[in-house]
Amino acid sequence: MQANKKPSILYSCYSQKNSEGEQFIAQHNLGFMISGSSEHFIGGKKFVFKPGDFRFFKRNQLTRWTKFPPAGGEYRSISISIDQDTLHSISEEYNLKATGLDNVAGAMLLAPNSLLKNYIDSLGPYLDGNNEFNKGLTNLKIKEAVMVLLETNPELKNVLFDFSEPGKLDLEAYMNEHYKFNVDINRFAYLTGRSLAAFKRDFQKTFNTSPNRWLQQKRLADAHYLISEKGWKSSDVYLEVGFKDLSHFSFAFKKAYGIAPSRIGG
Repeated sequence: MQANKKPSILYSCYSQKNSEGEQFIAQHNLGFMISGSSEHFIGGKKFVFKPGDFRFFKRNQLTRWTKFPPAGGEYRSISISIDQDTLHSISEEYNLKATGLDNVAGAMLLAPNSLLKNYIDSLGPYLDGNNEFNKGLTNLKIKEAVMVLLETNPELKNVLFDFSEPGKLDLEAYMNEHYKFNVDINRFAYLTGRSLAAFKRDFQKTFNTSPNRWLQQKRLADAHYLISEKGWKSSDVYLEVGFKDLSHFSFAFKKAYGIAPSRIGG
């Protein structure tokens, strides 16, 4: 599974509420909230982060998030993506291995301390509007992030140096919990510990239909309920249930129910 192509060290700034639906956390991530707040839903749990918070996200997870700027201000944050190549290199250099169970939640709030603060401060002079870093410097700063995390939160050793891929999960339970995430079938296969072919085969046996058809039917049923029973607007509901495009959602909804979603909602 290919990692995302976002910068390894990313400065984010939003002047308006930003809710892009979801993202796949491909790599472990260390972050710092400069201003504003954010909400993340991971594994059925809600995590809220505020200004001054240091946060850590584990890799191979789906999250839904919303970023809120403060009144009259901007949402600003820094995040450091910790890639597997760097971790393998550190593991070999310092003989660091996962030696126990990973008992860390999908996201965690890190206690502030001077090492973390000094590390984040050290990134400031190198951030510009394009999020462009010298490659050599980026590699050094990511390695430094790992060493700071190990020093300040030693329990993360069993997270950072666990190089195993997702194990085979209960397909029915996983899909019923995560079907609103608009990620492709390859991603669902990977996260449930299956090849694409095995995922499609197991899905057919479990749900007696194809993944794409099942996902669309589940999402449309949710949308119909939210619009007809809860009074949601069609322009608000499509992202909530897992569609990325309003026009595609409206077309699929009308095809399934014989009426445009805007005709039964606001």
